[in-house]
Amino acid sequence: MTPSAAPQSLQDRYAPANRCFGCGPANDLGLQIKSMVDGDQVIAHWRPQEHHLAFEGMLNGGICGALLDCHSNWTAAWHLMRRSGAEVPPCTVTAEFHVKLKRPTPMDSEVLLRAWVTDSSDDRATIQAELVAGGKVTATCTGLFVAVKEGHPAYHRW
Repeated sequence: MTPSAAPQSLQDRYAPANRCFGCGPANDLGLQIKSMVDGDQVIAHWRPQEHHLAFEGMLNGGICGALLDCHSNWTAAWHLMRRSGAEVPPCTVTAEFHVKLKRPTPMDSEVLLRAWVTDSSDDRATIQAELVAGGKVTATCTGLFVAVKEGHPAYHRW
């Protein structure tokens, strides 16, 4: 009996050449978020590194925002793909996102990103997300993500 292969992240499966700072597998200097489908949610586990520091022991708020933005964007792309019955996700971009930093995010362990769809139509999805560290929600995000059409600069990025 051969062991089953580990499931691929959405990014690795659908956009292995993507160079996005937050979620691009091909960006060695990026955050390299690995979003995985878990029922009706999309989750990711991510570990901060020392250069993500805001102040001693705490994660930079901009990095928190980038994590939530990219993870939410992939949640929208996955949802729109499923909604339309497509085999690949549409290329989605952030139309707007609002991050609330609720408390400092400690850097001493892995953080969890969770995201889910709260509303959608054919070409857009509203996503709610949260960043959890040490068992506590440290940041939340609500965003609108839109599938772009040919002619948009991001159209062929995956």
